[in-house]
Amino acid sequence: MQPRNNMSLRGAVDLAAVKAAADAATKAEQMRAERARKAEADGADAAAEPLIFSVNEADFEAQIVPLSAEVPVLLLFWAEGYGPAEQQVPVMEALAEEYDGRFVLAEVDVRENQRLAQQLQLRDLPTVLVVVAGQLIPLFEGPALAEEIRPLLDQLIKEAAERFGIAGEPGARSGKGEAVAGEGVEPPQDPALAMAHDALDAGDLGGAIQAYRNVLADQPGNEEAKLGLAQAELLQRVQGLEPGAVRAAAAEKPKDAEAQIAAADLDLVGGHVDDAFGRLVDAVGVTFGEERDKIRLHLLSLFEVIGADDPRVVKARGALARKLF
Repeated sequence: MQPRNNMSLRGAVDLAAVKAAADAATKAEQMRAERARKAEADGADAAAEPLIFSVNEADFEAQIVPLSAEVPVLLLFWAEGYGPAEQQVPVMEALAEEYDGRFVLAEVDVRENQRLAQQLQLRDLPTVLVVVAGQLIPLFEGPALAEEIRPLLDQLIKEAAERFGIAGEPGARSGKGEAVAGEGVEPPQDPALAMAHDALDAGDLGGAIQAYRNVLADQPGNEEAKLGLAQAELLQRVQGLEPGAVRAAAAEKPKDAEAQIAAADLDLVGGHVDDAFGRLVDAVGVTFGEERDKIRLHLLSLFEVIGADDPRVVKARGALARKLF
């Protein structure tokens, strides 16, 4: 069975009495420093902190929320005696051992914590939620295999580091290895860039475009801002277009730059990347002068939306070069 993946680190719901996510990176650094001082005071033989532990409603907020400022916390909701949920426990525990501190696993038996399960409106068992920077995020519900869960964990770990500066240190908790300070941890995202991303996610395309331009005014080489701006401008261009009419015009006028560009934009937004690129490459081959330059430049801008290293972009660049030369 495929897990139902509802994961999104943007638009997550704040838990009650938790500091704003903007403070999470500072809080995480303070907790790491405190752990380091404690370990130094206790000596090298101090007990490693657990990767897997049980949690109940009484200490949920006091234990889980502060810990989530230091490392992503996975909450596994299960019930003893319920087969599908019981079978998920060893799968999640094996993954916690495999990832060795990049996240920690907190197990919650819903039979003993029914009010917490009701508050979180759980629909199925097992259910796995994530707490990162004090924010509660759905990961998946229903039984899932390890190979189905790993991509979700990889995404979680990446985004927690990029957006909040929160990343568990491999080996630091289990004692299996010495973590290298800062290894694998990306700095928290630029607030101006985060604002642009949030505007894009919210559908405020005009606000997102302006925000990305503001970032690029200060950081002309910021590739993430360039990509975001290209995506926002593409989405703005296709707003209000009637797909049937656009495609009919493109079929009727193969040498009309505006008609081909509009159809290519719709292709790209619809996920038909090769079709979008192929359409414009073909149009370059049958046009001349200003029309050809307009199509060529637009095609180059669509390359920016997808990314220069994407194989489809590499292929289309080669096809464009053959048309031009």
